Amino acid sequence: MLNSYKIFIYAALAMLIGVQAVSGQAIDVAEKAVLQAAMQQHIDRNLVNGAYLNLDLDAGIVQSLRPAKAHTMILKMGDHVVLYSDFRDSQGNLVNIDFYLVRRDRSYVVFHSAVDDRNKLRHLMKIGKVRQLE
Repeated sequence: MLNSYKIFIYAALAMLIGVQAVSGQAIDVAEKAVLQAAMQQHIDRNLVNGAYLNLDLDAGIVQSLRPAKAHTMILKMGDHVVLYSDFRDSQGNLVNIDFYLVRRDRSYVVFHSAVDDRNKLRHLMKIGKVRQLE
């Protein structure tokens, strides 16, 4: 997991290099750093006692999910971007969370997270609404 110092360095690097909008197939290293930093900041701000809480309304429970591994794959959905990270539940099982981000000024903000709901994202990829950036 990135600490605040690394997030600051990534954001500063991106500003020095000059961030370009995510509009084409390729994405530069600075933009990747800004996106990863935005996702990590969202996760860090929302941790409660080291856990990302997920309300499972169907089961009527709150899951405590612990960060495990951020992935570098970036997906594009119109003007929005999707990143994902692995977490572990209380039994140690991997649970992935897809984070949907939108550009705000020179950075990004997470506007939606989907916990263990990859099938909907796969469907959007299959019908061409979401594609992978390089």
